[in-house]
Amino acid sequence: MKKHFIALSLLVLFSGTMCLAQTSSVIEDFKPSTKNQPGQEYPMVNSQGYARFRIVAPEAQSVVVSLGLGGQRGGTVLSKDAEGVWMGTTSGPMDEGFHYYHVTIDGGVFNDPGTLNYYGSTRWESGIEIPAKDQDFYALKDVPHGNVVQVLFPSPSTNTSRRAFVYTPPGYDRDQSKRYPVLYLQHGWGEDETAWSTQGHANLIMDNMIAEGKIEPFMIVMTYGMTNDIRPGGGGMRNFAIEPFETVLLKELIPYVDANFRTLTDINNRAMAGLSMGGMETKTISLRNPDVFAYYALLSGGTYSVEDIQGKPQVKLVFMSSGSKERPDGVINAAKALNDAGFNAVSYVSEDTAHEFQTWRRSLYQMAPLLFK
Repeated sequence: MKKHFIALSLLVLFSGTMCLAQTSSVIEDFKPSTKNQPGQEYPMVNSQGYARFRIVAPEAQSVVVSLGLGGQRGGTVLSKDAEGVWMGTTSGPMDEGFHYYHVTIDGGVFNDPGTLNYYGSTRWESGIEIPAKDQDFYALKDVPHGNVVQVLFPSPSTNTSRRAFVYTPPGYDRDQSKRYPVLYLQHGWGEDETAWSTQGHANLIMDNMIAEGKIEPFMIVMTYGMTNDIRPGGGGMRNFAIEPFETVLLKELIPYVDANFRTLTDINNRAMAGLSMGGMETKTISLRNPDVFAYYALLSGGTYSVEDIQGKPQVKLVFMSSGSKERPDGVINAAKALNDAGFNAVSYVSEDTAHEFQTWRRSLYQMAPLLFK
């Protein structure tokens, strides 16, 4: 019994020492997240990538912050002080970049009132930004800026009007004679047509690269990639079908864009790319319609095989990317096989990121200079 008591005492002492060591290793240089509501101090992030949350809920019995799409990354349990304020810090650093999250209070799911909301997980979620070492390429700078224009286009196939956002580069409105290539860029599962310009900063990435002379200007079109009513718990991807969206994209959206914007309408000036689910859409639609797009890109969205591209000499580029915490060997090996077969294929791996927007921001940054060559 005495031996067990001594062992237990040592375990408690060791555990306490470990907790103290972990706490003392967190640098107290926390600052408000750039995704906070105006004037809100919390959530906060520090230079190491830790996040700290504060929720005022005096009557609550439990408050947990769930990070990542749908909260798959587990939870940060908050502790309540004498005034009913719940606070807590993540157990470790988070990946750089943007993250969705929500707060579970006594079993109910809520958004953090301190942050702006972003559409992900088929609902509006809170968002937090962990500053990245390479954030300069999507920073808001004093350079000429393009516009992100909302359009409503008729969709007879769905018996409604549908929304798209169109990025036009700096100078688009000045030179009325100039026409532009177009990238059709798709979001992922649970997101919508706002994702790439809001979470992804696609417009700022383009503005900065154009200003630095790294790319020739082109347009980006972003639209909702679903035609059926998807609800959490209502079947999700099991109810998802690409064919109806293919009709919307090819028969309705592209003709609308070509008729209402100054586009170059031949295959060599049209690209399609998508992240995650949008990659699945891109692969399916591009292979079934080889006369529409000459540039294909899958961002954490699978791979193309040699058999897929065989017999399609019009394909100018196959770009495939992944986070290093996903399955990077897949895109690396697929690109090598395509190159060995004589095709122009490029793979990109985002270091120290997973299935998240920092991977996709970096992917767009790497892909854009390769398009429309």
